[in-house]
Amino acid sequence: MGVSLKDIAGRAGVSLATVSNVVNGYRPVGERTRQRVQQAIDELGYSPNLSARHLRRGRTGLIALAIPELNNPYFAELAEIAIREAARLGYTLLMENTAADREAELLLLDGSRRHIIDGLIFSPVRIGREEVLARTIDSPLVLIGEGVHDVSHDHIAIDNVAASHAAIQHLVEIGRRRIAFIGAADDGDRQSAHLRTRGYREALAAAGLPYRPRLVAPTHEFGRRDGRNAMRDLLALGELPDAVLGYNDLVAIGALRALTEAGHRVPQDVAVIGIDDIEEGRFSTPTLTTIAPDKEAIGRLAVRRLVARIEGAEVTAPLTVQTPFRLIRRESTIPV
Repeated sequence: MGVSLKDIAGRAGVSLATVSNVVNGYRPVGERTRQRVQQAIDELGYSPNLSARHLRRGRTGLIALAIPELNNPYFAELAEIAIREAARLGYTLLMENTAADREAELLLLDGSRRHIIDGLIFSPVRIGREEVLARTIDSPLVLIGEGVHDVSHDHIAIDNVAASHAAIQHLVEIGRRRIAFIGAADDGDRQSAHLRTRGYREALAAAGLPYRPRLVAPTHEFGRRDGRNAMRDLLALGELPDAVLGYNDLVAIGALRALTEAGHRVPQDVAVIGIDDIEEGRFSTPTLTTIAPDKEAIGRLAVRRLVARIEGAEVTAPLTVQTPFRLIRRESTIPV
């Protein structure tokens, strides 16, 4: 005879409702209580029949995470966190790569996978508030990133203005005055790029430093090659900046490469900082100073909110959460 939730409750010394909350992820449970329940589950060898459970409830047990750049390590690291959290809650997470294509984003938003998945975590780039408001289906949707604001869906992001401001403040504190920014958006999309540019300008103003348009390098994409090419363009101007903020770590790593190729020392000649805290930055030469979003909080909260919506648990009205970030000082701004 199989192990039941009642058996687990007896072993852990808790109520049946508490066991159900732990197993199904309906409501938060204190960490010590959760550990007792999990220990009882492990000792008794309980294994829930997730497929049968989802079928009984008219669900597939599948959720999706739609991202704009599959080859971006930031999204890969975020996806790993979301996959792990989904599995803990009894769901399988599928990946969707929109390649930052507007039509692909619209198809997902309008429910191209609605018969396959129970809900969607979505990081849009090319669509905005109006497209989300015009959505015609009511399947659960959680937004991540900065592309859309003021809509009736849960939205989880970081404060990009504050993150960029913190990066510039660090550069100012170590004595840098001619600070460049690589990764300003060259079109109307990429809201996060506009916000990070705004933070850059506000931080310069707060430090009493002039805004030099020549030191702002727009890019169409935000990868290593884009950062290298933009840094080369800045060097060709003949006015060497003493610091560079990259839109993200990939752009900053590309800038590091261009500076090294040109014979400039980092950070002695030019300090470099990025945003994202991808693992690659911990192994670059020099290692990369960065603004680190709490990817763990973003991934776990997005999955939890989506599952709560899917399962009809008691949740608050749609919320907008700005998760924390922190400055990590490494060799690209602090000489070793």
